[in-house]
Amino acid sequence: MKSFIHTDYLERESQINGIIYGFDASEEKILKAARNTLKLFDFGDEIINVKSFKVPNIFNQIAYRYFRKGKAQRSYEHANALLELGIGTPKPIAYYQNSDGFLFGKSYYVSKQLKYDLTYRELINDFNYKDYDNILRAFTRFTFDLHEKGIEFLDHSPGNTLINKTCDGYMFSLVDLNRMQFGEMDFEKRMKNFARLSKYEHMVEIMSDEYAKLYNKPYDVVFKTMWKEVQQFRASINRKRNLKKKLKI
Repeated sequence: MKSFIHTDYLERESQINGIIYGFDASEEKILKAARNTLKLFDFGDEIINVKSFKVPNIFNQIAYRYFRKGKAQRSYEHANALLELGIGTPKPIAYYQNSDGFLFGKSYYVSKQLKYDLTYRELINDFNYKDYDNILRAFTRFTFDLHEKGIEFLDHSPGNTLINKTCDGYMFSLVDLNRMQFGEMDFEKRMKNFARLSKYEHMVEIMSDEYAKLYNKPYDVVFKTMWKEVQQFRASINRKRNLKKKLKI
């Protein structure tokens, strides 16, 4: 088992090791147990979040072993990069990777659990949410800041942005960080980055209006491009669903 622990937590390495090696048998609170499993652990005066990534398919077992960084390592490194750029995300603590001979196995990403008031998903499920318009516009400004700093968050989807209410407005933090790229973002990339966020036209109208002001581009150009990306993404999702139905998957 390969591991890397943040310098702030090296003195507690044995405790973290115990959590990782006992992860599967532990009965701690489970946040999610689909493809990957998330559990919360008491950690002194903190609560930590441990994400266990399932063993990848055979092709990625080889790729992650020899050619690419695994999801846990990428999550850890991306979290540190975001914090250095002034972008909110739970504090990274460690990552662990298990290799079985020549193949990549399970991996774990450890971070500090972050308290939050809501996620972007609430804005999709409740159009009457208090201060709805201001939150959505603040989120758009946050996304613009990501783009200006060269951050392409490939999993920019409803459940991956945590939102906290503050006395000055709203603070945003990203989670599920393994799919991310860094570099200059042109207009097309920026608009495509909104594709997963909402299928509702009125939400896209609000985000387009706010982004156009920030990017100094006409509203109709921003909206037309952003809405096109949303529709293309939704069409792709529908094609996959229909194919699965035909194949009875």
